[in-house]
Amino acid sequence: MTESIFYGLVYAWIALACITFLSLFFVTAPFGRHTSDDWGPNINARWGWFLMELPSPLLLSFFFFTGESSPNKVTLIFWGLWMLHYFNRSVIYPLRQRDHKKKMPVMIMGSAIFFNFINGFVNGYFLGNYGNLYTDAWLSSPIFWIGMAVFALGMFINIQSDNILLSLRKPGETAYKIPKGGLFKYLSCPNLFGEIVEWTGFAIMMCSLPAFSFALWTFANLSPRAIAHHKWYHNKFEAYPKERKAVLPFIW
Repeated sequence: MTESIFYGLVYAWIALACITFLSLFFVTAPFGRHTSDDWGPNINARWGWFLMELPSPLLLSFFFFTGESSPNKVTLIFWGLWMLHYFNRSVIYPLRQRDHKKKMPVMIMGSAIFFNFINGFVNGYFLGNYGNLYTDAWLSSPIFWIGMAVFALGMFINIQSDNILLSLRKPGETAYKIPKGGLFKYLSCPNLFGEIVEWTGFAIMMCSLPAFSFALWTFANLSPRAIAHHKWYHNKFEAYPKERKAVLPFIW
């Protein structure tokens, strides 16, 4: 694949993210608290999470290790951080879910598989074929360490918020409760905010168009969903804290 074709695909992927961002304000993906039987057959949510998240680390690893550019210290760090996130998201998180009977539409799982397939491909192909752009000097650059700090902060917020949500229910319970603690003081969905911060940090650290496209897609997918969750909380609980925001603390 030529460089111009590859970057043309990435720009098209970015354009699709912008379209998706706008469309998700009109259609809420029917899984989790928004689950609906109107979207066709369902699959167990734990299996759905595993199957839909798995293509991203697999595709990234395949194209990373089979590209023309040999892995180096810097690109192996990028690869390792990607693996760390997706091990938590595809294996640890589904296993920790309390409601083992929760369902997810197969259609939603399929669309997520497509997203993770393309996202894993564009970033893996970039690292596998243009990774030689990253020399050892990159590890001492301010942009690398700023991005690493933002990534680590986002991962901490995401995992801490997941822990709070998972602790709300005792084994066998399925009812929703108002979460408290951590950034839930300021946001309805700090878990989603944390993931946005995480991949923004990755884009800063890697400073590439494919990584930026992933950060943009993360924002495009998760910010409308955070708004939908925010509205759901207000409709579900009369005493829901009015000072909480949906996406960004104190702002939105």
